[in-house]
Amino acid sequence: MNITVIGRGTLGGGLADRWERSEHYVTRLGRGGGDAGASEVVLLAVPGDAVEAALASVVGLKGKTVLDATNLYGDTRPPAGFASNAEYVRSVTGGPTAKAFNANFASLFDRVLDARVWPSNLWSGDDEAKDVVERLSHEAGYEAVRLGQLTAASTQESLAGVLFGIAQSGLGEFVYRMAPPEKL
Repeated sequence: MNITVIGRGTLGGGLADRWERSEHYVTRLGRGGGDAGASEVVLLAVPGDAVEAALASVVGLKGKTVLDATNLYGDTRPPAGFASNAEYVRSVTGGPTAKAFNANFASLFDRVLDARVWPSNLWSGDDEAKDVVERLSHEAGYEAVRLGQLTAASTQESLAGVLFGIAQSGLGEFVYRMAPPEKL
């Protein structure tokens, strides 16, 4: 599969690495943008308040399946007129869209394969994105768990504050140390 990843940070870069190991062809785009025209799938992995600028800097997005991994937290809101970043993404690209990989801690990617059971990749989105989300989730070491249609993306995006609170408190790492995968 030909995949374009918009965002070279921990999340975008980490998933790109995993998918390359699964023998996908991955194009990585940063702040300078680029062309996604040759891609079958696009992962959007930029800060939640950078969605409009990131999509404006990339050509060839029309009709593409897009996995939106952005998060909204703090004072960050989706673009005006949209309940979620994911719904805005679909309005720009016109293709199948899913909110996915936004509830996974990229800093734990190296531990995913050591887990007794696969962790979940929560996603919501269009039916036409289902096969892609499931395949790329599995190839990254996650079990795809669908929350609903794209209208559920706003609820999924609101989880970010809770997840970041857990991470900042250190509880996520504490729980992992207390109950490593072989003890679960």
